[in-house]
Amino acid sequence: MSGYKRMRRQHQKQLIALENRLKAEMDEHRLRLQKELETHANNTYIELERLAKRHAAQTDKEMKSVASEERRIQQQIVAQQKRELTSFLDNQKKEYRLCKDKIKEMSEDACTPKEEKQERLSRHKETMQRSQAEEEAHLLAQQRLVYDRSCRALKRRSLVRKHEFEQEQLREELNKKRTQKEMEHALMIRQDESTQDLERRQLQMLQKLRIELMRLQHQTELENQEEYNGRRQRELHRKHSLEQRQQPRNLKALEMQIKKQFQDTCKVQNKQYKALRNHQLEVSPKGDHKNILKCLKEEQTRKLAVLAEQYEQSINEMMASQAMRLDEEQEAECQALKQQLKQEMELLDAYQRKTKSQMETQHEREQQKLEQKVSIRRAHLEQKIEEELAALQKERTEKIKHLLERQDREMNAFDTESRSLGFGSLGSLDFPKEDNR
Repeated sequence: MSGYKRMRRQHQKQLIALENRLKAEMDEHRLRLQKELETHANNTYIELERLAKRHAAQTDKEMKSVASEERRIQQQIVAQQKRELTSFLDNQKKEYRLCKDKIKEMSEDACTPKEEKQERLSRHKETMQRSQAEEEAHLLAQQRLVYDRSCRALKRRSLVRKHEFEQEQLREELNKKRTQKEMEHALMIRQDESTQDLERRQLQMLQKLRIELMRLQHQTELENQEEYNGRRQRELHRKHSLEQRQQPRNLKALEMQIKKQFQDTCKVQNKQYKALRNHQLEVSPKGDHKNILKCLKEEQTRKLAVLAEQYEQSINEMMASQAMRLDEEQEAECQALKQQLKQEMELLDAYQRKTKSQMETQHEREQQKLEQKVSIRRAHLEQKIEEELAALQKERTEKIKHLLERQDREMNAFDTESRSLGFGSLGSLDFPKEDNR
């Protein structure tokens, strides 16, 4: 029993040691998962910071490129207008010379007085100069209007490019956030699956150890019971052997007791015989004494013989009955012990089957509890993922909406200002290409 109790204590220590080891393993596993999530969050923050810096640099570069493009086109417009003005002035000079020659031809008429010729020539010259000055002023005014309208259209195109660039950057930022969030969700799902595997493996290890310890316990209980049964049977066998060895001595003592009883009875009969003899001799005539003594002697002898036969028969019956009684008692004890040991073995078997069934029921409950825990945790995780994706989509929709509304306000304000400045539609203007000469 002390060895059995020591084994039970050792089994309990093994279970506690395994539970502590599994708990430490689970704590380490959860800490590792937490660090993975923190690392992913830090990487996401770094990626978004890097993207924001890159967007700022791209925006600065784009704005400089747009400004450079505006200056280039403005310079091209100015150069083109200078060429147009130069060509226009050259054509005016040609027209002026042609008109001057034509007036000279007309003034060669001899009938016309010289003063009139001179006055007519001076008037034509003044009219032509005024007309050319007006045409030049009109051309300069048209060029200024084209230049101003082109600059305004350039600003509008730059604003459109800026809006497109902002939309592209916002799309890239939102896509980056969604990608990082999807990576985070994939990591959380992998972590949940690894946690499930670890929990199932740990429960399997714990239940396997319990089953093994119960098997050892039942085996020890069975061995102890069999050893106990053997010891009880051996003790009973030794008791019976001792009784068998002691039986002749006991029978001899009983025989001596019966013989003593016989001797005591013989003495009593002798006393009775002497008393009867003395009485008969006293009351009988002296001549009959010899016959009376003979008859009494024969009667005593017969009675002693009968008594001796009875005692001999009693001794034989006693010895036979004692031997039979011993056999019957020993057989009864053997049967009683056999029945007792059988009942104890059946009780042990029933107890072991009950404890095994209880353990199987406990293991089944633990399995169901774990699966329920896993299912609930996965449902919460999926709900969290769904809520985060919905929040991310809402943020995406709101940011795009706010950006488009701001850009729409900026474009409407620009177009309103353009109309107030007298410019019409600015979206269909063609700008000169870059001169690669």
